[in-house]
Amino acid sequence: MLALRLPDDIEQRLDRLAKATGRTKSFYAREAILEHLDDLEDLYLAEQRLTDIRAGRTQTVPLEDVMKRYGLED
Repeated sequence: MLALRLPDDIEQRLDRLAKATGRTKSFYAREAILEHLDDLEDLYLAEQRLTDIRAGRTQTVPLEDVMKRYGLED
């Protein structure tokens, strides 16, 4: 179960969309979350990796080395 507080203007837009389409507001909230969750997780992971690189906890590998390692050279 999830409860959300939305700004009034967003709540009104969501309500209008739900009424116009015969779907529930919960349906559209769920769709929005599912659509963007992967992107948010990827962004968080990228930010963590960048923090680790800057702090010296992780090292980078040149693209040329990766290509060579996996036989993807031209």
